[in-house]
Amino acid sequence: MDTLSAIVIATLVAGTPLVYAGLGELVTEKSGMLNLGVEGMMLFGAVTAFAVTHATHNLWLGVLFAAFAGAVLAAIFALLTLTLKANQVASGLALAIFGAGASAFLGKPYVGVALAREPSELAAWVSGIPLIGSTLVLLHPLIYLSWAAFGGVFWFLYRTRAGLVLRAVGESPASAHSIGYPVNTVRLYAVLFGGAMAGIAGAYLAVVYTSLWVEGMTAGRGWIALALVVFATWRPERVLLGAYLFGGMTTVQLFAQGAGIPVPPEMMSALPYLATIVVLVLISRNPTLVQLNAPASLGKLFHGEA
Repeated sequence: MDTLSAIVIATLVAGTPLVYAGLGELVTEKSGMLNLGVEGMMLFGAVTAFAVTHATHNLWLGVLFAAFAGAVLAAIFALLTLTLKANQVASGLALAIFGAGASAFLGKPYVGVALAREPSELAAWVSGIPLIGSTLVLLHPLIYLSWAAFGGVFWFLYRTRAGLVLRAVGESPASAHSIGYPVNTVRLYAVLFGGAMAGIAGAYLAVVYTSLWVEGMTAGRGWIALALVVFATWRPERVLLGAYLFGGMTTVQLFAQGAGIPVPPEMMSALPYLATIVVLVLISRNPTLVQLNAPASLGKLFHGEA
């Protein structure tokens, strides 16, 4: 039971950055925008969070600035695609490359620097809960916040008028525009939200998951988040499931290596990414499922507004 509990906790810890990044990209794509720059926004958010937390010794201030940093890069993407009508795929790839390069440059002074973790008041309160307190105290408040973010995104998309408008813009921007909805404004807000969530995901990696800054520390998680949205067929509950599936694969390979299972470590490290590829291949065998759930205008420019 102790081993099982440790695996569950490690799965939640490893899957949390994908929950943030995946939910942010889900909302972005629901509006019809395809932002492939998640990896760059995560890295830029990670270095920003690390620098601010190191300077102020305030983790939450670091997370706030990371969300702002991710939103700034997302605003650049929005400027290119919504205002200048640039290709979304090319702009997203450029953003990913820019974010990776900028984070590597800004993070040079912090290589080899570690952050000191300070116990929170919430952890002290959670530890007093009978039976499960000793387990819950091992989870960082950002993990609880990711669950709240999931609930908020689900409620927004399927229980609010604004969520209905967002989905309508993603399905048929021309129809939404014809009845008076500002398509580009809606898409701008969705893109900014996705960037902020990617920044928070990067902040979690830098100040909670590792407490270190390492160049390229996202290790492809931004691209995995993009794949998760397809895996989830654009449903938030499936994004949550997929994030923890990837986290579970990461955890299993770590426990397997610790148990001395005679499998090459390179193969074990590649296991989470191989699992993602297998899942995407299985989903692609049913194109009808993808077509029925994907926003109809995903990746397509809208020229109805100036």
